[in-house]
Amino acid sequence: MIQDFCCPEYECCRACPRHCGINRNIGERGFCGETAELRIAWAGLHFGEEPPVTGAGGSGTIFITGCNLRCAFCQNFQISQHGMGAAVTVETFTGICLRLQAAGAENINIVTGSHAIPALCIGLREAKRKGLTIPVVWNSSAYETVPELEALAGLVDGWLPDLKTLDSSTALRIFAAPDYPERACTAIGAMSVLSPLLITDSDERYPFGKMLSGVIVRHLALPGKLQDSKAVLQWFAHKLKHKALLSLMTQYTPVAANPQARKITAFENRLLNESEDLHLKTFLDDLNIDDGFYQELVCDQDWLPDFNRVQTFSSSLSKPLWHWKEGWISPLPSFPISI
Repeated sequence: MIQDFCCPEYECCRACPRHCGINRNIGERGFCGETAELRIAWAGLHFGEEPPVTGAGGSGTIFITGCNLRCAFCQNFQISQHGMGAAVTVETFTGICLRLQAAGAENINIVTGSHAIPALCIGLREAKRKGLTIPVVWNSSAYETVPELEALAGLVDGWLPDLKTLDSSTALRIFAAPDYPERACTAIGAMSVLSPLLITDSDERYPFGKMLSGVIVRHLALPGKLQDSKAVLQWFAHKLKHKALLSLMTQYTPVAANPQARKITAFENRLLNESEDLHLKTFLDDLNIDDGFYQELVCDQDWLPDFNRVQTFSSSLSKPLWHWKEGWISPLPSFPISI
């Protein structure tokens, strides 16, 4: 077992709202399925995030193995639920961050790290000590506690939290977390306090500006659950309008290989239709939400990732740098980097 990331917080784990209380330092696994090892599935430049995050150079994305939810439609189920990934040392994590920076990444984008906050704090501190200067973005489900988010203060600059639902019955059935609505709303509120919205002015290189600080709240509209989406949008309009950006996504795609998909009815497990798309746009207009992004409806499933492949995402969306099976992929920079 790679011991670099063992830390006192894992001895009776309270790293997320599950409060499993197990000792991850000796190899015990709680709901997230992970020990004290930090495991990564893929790292590279990603061009599919919101424009202020993707920027001109792409987002330096690092996918963390494990998850504290069981989303029945998770497109990344191979790493969130099936454990795909390889353990890394602090040195390797730091090297990934610095080489993403050298490759032109606009930021370091940590995906699904909620269950590994103690380890990631260690890794990010070391990366910054070794020369990481680009912003760090926290990309999560928002199923997190305020003390753990506060531990990331000074390490994370921007936040990309999901707000999946405000309905506890939906949260129980589809995400295996009936307390998700309360936890996520509290967490997102804390994020907005930790990082006030700061986006540079637009120019030719950054038509939508570049995010230096702040929160982009993401909501994936679920087929057959438009009232859930309306409730989320109302909450955003009341709590965060003009303080954060909204990203309303319509990319829900059935993932037949996800074993949790049996929790979703046939009516729900489908692509959104044009009528639902129109209703979502109407909700936005009625609430006067115009700060953010709306994903145009595209009936396409070709973008689904496969973490077995080095080119996990389509080549138009990403450039791999590190893969859990192969290690380093892209040629290393010709100039020296201190790691």
